[in-house]
Amino acid sequence: MNATLMERDAMDRKIISVSKKRQITIPLKYYKHLGLDNEVECTLEDGAIVIRPLNRDSGEFSVEILKDLISQGYSGDELVKKFEAQSKNIKKAVTHMLEDADAIAAGEKESESFEDVFDPEN
Repeated sequence: MNATLMERDAMDRKIISVSKKRQITIPLKYYKHLGLDNEVECTLEDGAIVIRPLNRDSGEFSVEILKDLISQGYSGDELVKKFEAQSKNIKKAVTHMLEDADAIAAGEKESESFEDVFDPEN
């Protein structure tokens, strides 16, 4: 077995403890290797818990943000700065929407009704 494959095998498998509160500690080498921050995405796949770096990419809004900023007359470095600021705002808004959705799903918050959302008189 070559050294690269042995290194990968050592990195790929680690037995970790689960606390009484169902918490785990991600090994530091995994944390650093994946560039993790304070949140991760957790999914169930084929009978396994899969933890991935959270990628709340606002990329799908990038074209719209750029079009809007260009129409406002921004260009060059100023365009880049405004784009970065707008992208951060999108990420914050998406994070807030996800938190609201989680609270609604947990029964901690009431959702809007169909009429609240689509009634033109509201």
